[in-house]
Amino acid sequence: MFISEVREKVIPRPPENSVGTVVATVAGGQACNQAVVTRTRGSSVALGAFFGYATVVMAEALVLTDPTEAPRFADGPLSRWCRAHLYDPRDEVFVRLTLEVLLAMGGGMALLGALLRTEVVPPLVAATGYLALWGWYSAPVILMLHNTMHRPFLRRPKWLDFLHPYVMSLLLGIPTGYGQHHLGMHHVEDNLPSDLSSTMRYRRDSFVHFLVYFGRFFLFILGELTAYLLRKRRTRMARRAFGGELVHLSVVGAALWVDWRFGLVAFAIPTFMVRFLMMVGNWGQHAFLNVTRDNDGLSNSITCINSGYNQRAFNDGYHIGHHLKASRHWTEMPQDLLDNVERYARAGAIVFRGIDFFLVSLLLWTGSWRTLARRYVTLDGVARTEDDIIALLKSRVAPIAEWPEPAAAE
Repeated sequence: MFISEVREKVIPRPPENSVGTVVATVAGGQACNQAVVTRTRGSSVALGAFFGYATVVMAEALVLTDPTEAPRFADGPLSRWCRAHLYDPRDEVFVRLTLEVLLAMGGGMALLGALLRTEVVPPLVAATGYLALWGWYSAPVILMLHNTMHRPFLRRPKWLDFLHPYVMSLLLGIPTGYGQHHLGMHHVEDNLPSDLSSTMRYRRDSFVHFLVYFGRFFLFILGELTAYLLRKRRTRMARRAFGGELVHLSVVGAALWVDWRFGLVAFAIPTFMVRFLMMVGNWGQHAFLNVTRDNDGLSNSITCINSGYNQRAFNDGYHIGHHLKASRHWTEMPQDLLDNVERYARAGAIVFRGIDFFLVSLLLWTGSWRTLARRYVTLDGVARTEDDIIALLKSRVAPIAEWPEPAAAE
């Protein structure tokens, strides 16, 4: 199931109060006699007025362009091995991605080291090439680990299942405590103040606030996460988070000591950038908070549909659905949204089309509210002007000290 393209046309303004229409105003506050109508799902939403026209969005069907099937591969030794050793045969794509990353990043590191030693090409060219390779693989690998931490992956051998996230983390600079942070803390606290990555107390359209948010995470997360897990008596998780991250940082330090240029490009920059980008993504995922209802995935998360990011990152854009059921397979996310559109609409859930969480954060920081409004997907059939949507979005980014109790029911 892959969202129908927007179709716009200029038609005479229908009579006021007729079905599926919206009375809009234009410059000077005068009603216009033509409307730009975009049909998308059985409901009408006004996106504002411009150049003498009212923009009215009317949806026919919510059609998704994000993947609903895992890639299929020709039968062969690797596919047969996967069927015998994986809990879910659909995860063969993760095995193949792992092998590809081992070859590409391992070979890339070896080539980077050789080029920096011999200077056959300028060091800056070698570094740029390596970081481009890292950038290509980082998102799919992070989301592969995200999926395999929420669902059982390798049935056997168990040692391979244990080592898999650590090897991938080392090659790409991913925090080795990612699993413990995500499973042992983030999904438990669900973006409330006890969540060490909570966005609640920050102004989510402020880049300055984000820098404070990221700075705290980058500098203090190892100690704070370890203390949190110990306080919650998740001792094994605490040991893994603390020990794994110390080993990872020791490798980075050793690489810098042996050859600072190689260590910087192969380890230090990826280690910093992954943490920065992961927090940019989390900021966008939890930017719009609806405190008029109970705290859950519908009120503290957003969903981004029909983006190239979903194609490469295993439907990571379906963040509301993920928080409602973290173990749902990534291929089932689009259908889950279609099956629960009415629930999303009743809860006032925020859904965007054609953008990802990183762009959501950037648009917030740059004050690009109209771009966000045009990417907003109407689910409830309520007619809104573009200014109405902007007001709705702005109402959900203010800092929150505590989630109100009791909140309104869905």
